[in-house]
Amino acid sequence: MEMRTRILGKMLNSEVQDYLSRNDIIIVPVGTTEMHGGFPLDCETVISEAYALKMAESCDGLVLTGLPYFYAGATASGRGTVQVSVRQGIDYLGAIARSLLRLGFKRQVYLSFHGPAHMTICPMVRDFYDETGVPILYMDMMMQFGKNRDLFASAGFGAFHDITVGAYKIMNRLEDVPLVTGYDHKEPQSCAPFNDLFSLGYQSAAVGYCFGENGDHMATPDIPDIGTRDAKAALGADMICKMVDRMDMPRVVEQLRKLEAYGLENEEKYPWMPSAWNRTHGK
Repeated sequence: MEMRTRILGKMLNSEVQDYLSRNDIIIVPVGTTEMHGGFPLDCETVISEAYALKMAESCDGLVLTGLPYFYAGATASGRGTVQVSVRQGIDYLGAIARSLLRLGFKRQVYLSFHGPAHMTICPMVRDFYDETGVPILYMDMMMQFGKNRDLFASAGFGAFHDITVGAYKIMNRLEDVPLVTGYDHKEPQSCAPFNDLFSLGYQSAAVGYCFGENGDHMATPDIPDIGTRDAKAALGADMICKMVDRMDMPRVVEQLRKLEAYGLENEEKYPWMPSAWNRTHGK
């Protein structure tokens, strides 16, 4: 359905009311503000927002933007990194999820392109279900990136950088990507001697550490001129759209609706389930 905007904060209250009279989907991109080589500090926030916008367009959802301050992880050694603890992030995001549910957004999809984001979002998603009986979803875009490598075969890992620039284009912020050189280094990360420990758990969740050098995160290809930036933006935006098409968001949100019905049936059979107990006893 054609709308003036799908970004919640840019809508009028009456527009939100009109939307909620016919649908209940909201996509919530969860970001970070952290050192990121030759890209702006908020680039992983912008990537998530760009994916969220395209996902919302494909399934008639809205997007809640403006969540750039969560657990950054090993980049906390950077002077531009804003570090919020995992526990603080869980509580804050949980408060947002409960507020959205009260408004009428029963089908909530959270996503991030940031490796450690699962530590914040996954506990919130599970606790929220036990409290409310409403299943909300986390989509790890790093995992989706890995599943769709055939889309990026010709670009290799450079596709990640193209996607970054493409996200700024989708969010109408391409001029925020600076023209830079000198960030395209090939040295191994200073923490490479500990890769055996890092591989023992999921992404950044195995063990605590911070990068020893600013260049550890993230080597960035040269963007010497506007033409190079525009070319990367076009490639990256196309990759984002193709990935979203493969995700089949209409099916995803319909599955969420069916999963809620499945959960209600189980609550009737197993009244000691946390969600059933909390509904009955009015937590």
